Formats: sequence, structure tokens, C-alpha cells
Amino acid sequence: MSAVLRARGLGKRYRRRWALADCTLDIPAGRVVGLVGPNGAGKSTLLGLAAGLLTPTTGTIQVCGERPGADPAQLAKVGFVAQDTPTYARLTVAEHLTLGSRLIPGWDMRLATERVRRLGLPPDQRAGSLSGGQRAQLALTLALAKRPRLLILDEPVAALDPLARNEFLRELSDAVAGREISVVLSSHLVSDVERVCDHLIVLVGSRVQVAGDVRELLAAHHLIGAPHLDPAALPPGVHAVSADRTDRRTTLLVRADVPVDGHGWAVTPVGLEDLVLAYMSRSTPVLEEQR
Repeated sequence: MSAVLRARGLGKRYRRRWALADCTLDIPAGRVVGLVGPNGAGKSTLLGLAAGLLTPTTGTIQVCGERPGADPAQLAKVGFVAQDTPTYARLTVAEHLTLGSRLIPGWDMRLATERVRRLGLPPDQRAGSLSGGQRAQLALTLALAKRPRLLILDEPVAALDPLARNEFLRELSDAVAGREISVVLSSHLVSDVERVCDHLIVLVGSRVQVAGDVRELLAAHHLIGAPHLDPAALPPGVHAVSADRTDRRTTLLVRADVPVDGHGWAVTPVGLEDLVLAYMSRSTPVLEEQR
């Protein structure tokens, strides 16, 4: 599968501080990708570089086969919604759509107008007086009306209440269904990723800890437990990701390339949250599957 985003040794430094360093990854085209990691992992910096809002200090990045922000045509291929879902507070909803039609090549006014109508966003209301959920939906509308090849969402629901967050994610799923569009959604909430994403990337310390199709990753990981279980003594094809030990029992989260039954272990499935937390606790890359 082709990559909609490709980074090689990518880094961004602010004076003496590296916000992103030595990041290498491929993001597959045509997928809804969840980008997960702790604060300071470099997620927002990576997405800013992908959107053409930042320039790399080191390494290279390509989006849709080109350097981000190379020209207006390349910028038109990328839709971006930041965490604060930026809009112009003094402009009305209708004025936002008019501005988009004048500034953005290939602007789909029919899509934007229909979406605003269906969501009940008052055309004559200024963005500054909209609720947080309404501003997020307006920002998503502006991004979608570009008809982008890549839609980048940098924690757009972080500040929303649960009802508004659920509505945003439902609308996102409906908006991209059946369209030739790739999505990268950065989120701290695994439940959001589990709900809408079919591909996962865990980024810690600017390095990819694990990446791949969500269903395949879940099928390849297991929790195994036994009274005395040494991670160093696992059979070939079974690799320990994390360990939880008590005086009476050891439980390992493992990635297995071979069947794990028949070794005398208790074997249970792994949930997405357990998998993400296990890799977030690692300090070095363990698995980099680009599918």
C-alpha cells in the first residue's frame, strides 16, 4: 500500500530543545490512522510538519508525494484541524464559507453549505459565539470542503464535553465513509481511536513503537500468565512487550508470530488500551510494521 505520509530521520528543534528527533515512519494511504502517544512525544510537531506549518530542522517528509507546503496545489491536498479548532471569531459561519471559496482551489461550496445546514450551524452567527462543539464542526467543514487527499486532525475533541466529542467523531466517520481520503487523528483517548480508526501508530520520544492495522495488531498480541514466567525464556516467535510481576504470578503482554497455546500459560486477548499502554511504557522501538 502506498504511503500518504513518509518521514525519514525527521526532526524539529526549537533553540536547544528537540520537539521531534529522528522520526521515521510511513502512514498508509486510504486509512483512518490513530496517532497516539504521551505529551511531548512529538505528535503535534509531526502533524504541523505534515501540514506545512513548520519546516524540518533535519530529515525529510513527504505528503502526497511532495514536500508539505511546496505550492498552493500541494496545500490544497491537505486539510488540517488543530486542537483549538481555529476559526475567525468575528466572521459568521457564512463568511467562513465565502472566504474558503475565494482562497482555496477546488473548494466544494455545495458540500460546505449542505453540511452547515444539516448540522444546524446558523449561517449569520459569528464563530466566536458558537459552542465548542459547533466551532469544531465548522473547522471540520472547512477542512472537508477542500476535498483533501489527507485530513489531519490534531486532538480536535480534546476540549469538548463527551456529547460533543461523540457527535464530532460520528460526523467524522460519516464524512470520510466511501471517499478517497486518508485521515490522521491524534488523540490521548484510546476510546476515540478505537471508535473511528483502522490503523494505529504509537509514537513515544519521537520514535515509532508499533504501527499497523488495528485488527491485525490485536490478533498478534496476547496476555500470557503463569506462576514463574521468564521473558528471556520465551520460545522463538514470541516477544515480550511488557511485564507485570507479583510474588505469585507473572503476566506478560507479548507479540506472537506463532501460536501461543500449548505452553501451559493462561492466554487471554488484549484490548487496544492495554496494547497502547504497553508500548507507551517502552523507551525504544520494538515493532515497526508498515502495512
